[in-house]
Amino acid sequence: MFENGGFEMSSMVSIEIPREVIHTTRMTPQELKRELSVYLFQQDKLSFGKSREMAGMKVWAFQQLLGSRGIPIHYDVEDYEEDLATLGELGRL
Repeated sequence: MFENGGFEMSSMVSIEIPREVIHTTRMTPQELKRELSVYLFQQDKLSFGKSREMAGMKVWAFQQLLGSRGIPIHYDVEDYEEDLATLGELGRL
């Protein structure tokens, strides 16, 4: 987006999903968002913390979801640092 000749940064991006997809899959937009977060985690495109955040799930619930699908949790230093930063932002450190 442009505002006053510069870029406006937003923390959210919207995508359009045809109603037919929602109807055909019989999934809610939140369920589709969760599926996308799981896929991106599985493909090593998102860290565990960011995927869990995108899915809107607590740590334990997201771990259980991944486990139920046989998706191994790959938690590395980058994930740890992201989680520390998130905890700091939430005032939990």
